Amino acid sequence: MTSISAIKPSKKARIGLYSVGLRAYWEQFPGLRERLTEYGQYIEKRMSAWGDVFNYGLVDTEGEGRKAGEWLNEQQVDLVFCHAATYSTSSTVLPVHQINKAPVVFLNLQPTERISYDRTTTGEWLAHCGACPVPEFANAFNRAAIPFRVVSGLLGLDYTPAISLTNEITHERKEAVRTWIEIEEWVRAAAVPRNLQHSRFGFLGNSYSGMLDMYSDFTMIQAQTGLHVEVLEMCDLDRQLRQVTPQEVKAKLDEVHRMFQINGDSPSDPIARKPTEEQLEWSCKVAAAQERLVREYDLDALSYYYHGAPGGEYEKLQSGFIVGHSLLTARGIPCSGEGDLKTAVAMKICDLLGTGGSFSEIVVVDYVDDTILLGHDGPFHIAISEGRPVLRGMGLYHGKQGTGVSVEAKVRTGAVTTLNVTQTGDGKLKLISSEGESTNGPIMRIGNTQTPIKFRQAPDDYMTSWFAEAPTHHCALSIGHNASLFAKVGELMKVKHVTL
Repeated sequence: MTSISAIKPSKKARIGLYSVGLRAYWEQFPGLRERLTEYGQYIEKRMSAWGDVFNYGLVDTEGEGRKAGEWLNEQQVDLVFCHAATYSTSSTVLPVHQINKAPVVFLNLQPTERISYDRTTTGEWLAHCGACPVPEFANAFNRAAIPFRVVSGLLGLDYTPAISLTNEITHERKEAVRTWIEIEEWVRAAAVPRNLQHSRFGFLGNSYSGMLDMYSDFTMIQAQTGLHVEVLEMCDLDRQLRQVTPQEVKAKLDEVHRMFQINGDSPSDPIARKPTEEQLEWSCKVAAAQERLVREYDLDALSYYYHGAPGGEYEKLQSGFIVGHSLLTARGIPCSGEGDLKTAVAMKICDLLGTGGSFSEIVVVDYVDDTILLGHDGPFHIAISEGRPVLRGMGLYHGKQGTGVSVEAKVRTGAVTTLNVTQTGDGKLKLISSEGESTNGPIMRIGNTQTPIKFRQAPDDYMTSWFAEAPTHHCALSIGHNASLFAKVGELMKVKHVTL
């Protein structure tokens, strides 16, 4: 994703880690304990690229397990990895997670792709038998009603320890590559609940009248995500607008010229024309006010909609929203239109994971190319754009009041994933993911964002599957194939996830 400085840096996940073994082994097999500790340190180093890692070290008795559980509580970890370094009794491991309630992932990571059968000793074998205790752990955790996950594969060292009797350089093998992709996803996913629990989402104005799928229960949102919803009024933004200086407007105008193309009239749509200087200046003044609002209320995301009385001051104010909200979205403050708070959550999840998250809905189906165009009249996530987005002056906003400047753009060609956050009939949030490919197919020149996407099913089959999940009609469009990553986010948030 294109690097654009964030207004508020996100928090890294706090990751707990410990390795397990059997204390009786240490005197019987000199060097084994140190060898397993070294493996744990390697895991710690790799994980530190994505989160803040707290490595307790070896847990080898039931009493040590209780100490580890208390220590992990002190570190306020979001997720714990238990490295099954060699055989250990389940009574050693279970107390850790009866005391520390963070989700747990067992790491079954064999150091070698194949032991040296002719040379292997018992001590050598024990350094490679991490899979042995995992069924025992699974049984104990199941009976204790503690959920668990398992990652199995190769450790992926890029060297062989001096004590080893076999080759342990496995980092290029597919079993190691796959394993570390999965570990990375767990660490990155763990950052999402932590950030949402510390987030403030602004809700400015109201929801578009009649869009029943978008109406949200703010208490339900906080109960299931931990985020706070700050209800804002248009007069809060208007107050910021009155404080904007000419220097701030010029700075925003410079930012707009760096990030956007200012194109001429649309070749096809008479309501989409080259923005006038007055329209651009007004959008930049509103954008400066929008950033002021975000900073004053310490917001992490914003959902908004306001139609205003015809000809009123607030109608004019909302007409300048799209440019500023696109700029904010690119800088880590996702903004969702039409008062769709649930899609703001989806956009924030995508942004926290570094995958973008642009406000979208179904635009039209292209049965010739077998694609579905997804997009909206704004805002757009500039950081995942195919080239520089285009600004067009709109003679009217379809279905809404007012005129102004809109964004015409597409998400870059390649792998993409949609993320929809919806609400079920019993009040539960649900995540829906769909992977596809953004193509280089044509788009309309009407001042809206549009991305042609080829999903894994034919358009009609895909839409039938999607609609059957009762989604909201908006979604966040992210770059990359992220369904596995989003599924882990859902599991850690205790929110159901469906992959189409």
